[in-house]
Parts: sequence; C-alpha cells; structure tokens
Amino acid sequence: MFEKYLKKSSFESLEDFQKNFEIIVPEKFNFAYDVVDEYARIDPDKRAICWVNDQGETHNFTFADLKKASDETASFFQSLGIGHGDKVMLILKRRFEFWFSILALHKIGAIGVPATHLLTPKDLIYRNNAAGIKMVITVSEPEIIHSVNEALAESPTVEKLVTVGDHTPEGWISFHDGMRNAKPFVAPTGEAA
Repeated sequence: MFEKYLKKSSFESLEDFQKNFEIIVPEKFNFAYDVVDEYARIDPDKRAICWVNDQGETHNFTFADLKKASDETASFFQSLGIGHGDKVMLILKRRFEFWFSILALHKIGAIGVPATHLLTPKDLIYRNNAAGIKMVITVSEPEIIHSVNEALAESPTVEKLVTVGDHTPEGWISFHDGMRNAKPFVAPTGEAA
C-alpha cells in the first residue's frame, strides 16, 4: 500500500529521508475507498481497530469488518437523504460507530462534523446554522439528547436525528437498526460522488 502513495518507503538515514521523502498525491483520493476498502481487498483479516468500552470489553474490527459496516452505514445514510456535500454532526464520544459513520460519509461525499458531547443547546444552534447541519448522530445519553432536542426549534437545516445506543427517543432513528436494515450499498458516481 505504501508504494502507491510514497515514491520511496525505506531510507538509510535521516538525511536520506529528508532528501528523498515524497508523497504521491493522486488526482482523486477518498480515504474510505483508497485505503480502508483497499486493505479489505488485499488483507481482509488485518486488524483495523481495537476498541475497548468503559467496562473493559474489547471489540476488534478487521478491514473487512470496516468495509462491511461502512457500506451498510453509507446505504443507511443514503436512505435518509444524505448525499454529496451534506453536513452531518457526529457527537459519538469515541464510540466505534464514529469510524463507521466517518467512512460512510466519505463514501457518499458528505461532510462529517465531529462535535463534543459538552455542547449546550446554544452551542448546537450556532453550529447547526453556521454549518447548515442536515443530520445529527449522537450517543443516546439523556443530557445530549436533551441538548439536541432543545436546539431543534432554532436549527431549521436539521432534518434527521440518529442515535447510537440501547434507547431510541421519540422522533429519533436507531443507528444500528438503520445499518441492519440497509439495502446493499451503491456507490455514488459523477457529481454525486
């Protein structure tokens, strides 16, 4: 993989590195397709993520797992009307679903806007309007859900609310149900890519 993006990947010394290190910049590059999906193709069982939750439970994801999950997530997002150029706020507190989401957004040409869980309704209103946020994805914690809901009346661009967790509040959509029920992903082409 390195050879695709580096003119030289092995160096004899720091001086050699400083003199000869050069990145090959492709005309079009999409991290989700060109790195993650490519690793899924050439080394599907290679570990991509080792994630540990607050209870100490470990979850390992291979590149094949990431490709499958990001494809499902991309299809789910497309079914919600998210596409090229749309802005999606991610309030996911280091959850592994962040990676599924950000890769899916790359695949469909949408823009991920990571945000802290400490935002107040006033902060959310400002960000939603300044960026033209179309969808908010957040962990299903009462304080965060409350803040997002409070901001909605003054956030006219927000059309969809998605939650990650065991509880899906009224008016929200379950992230994992959406993934589970997603149709096979069809990558956008042309201007939609």
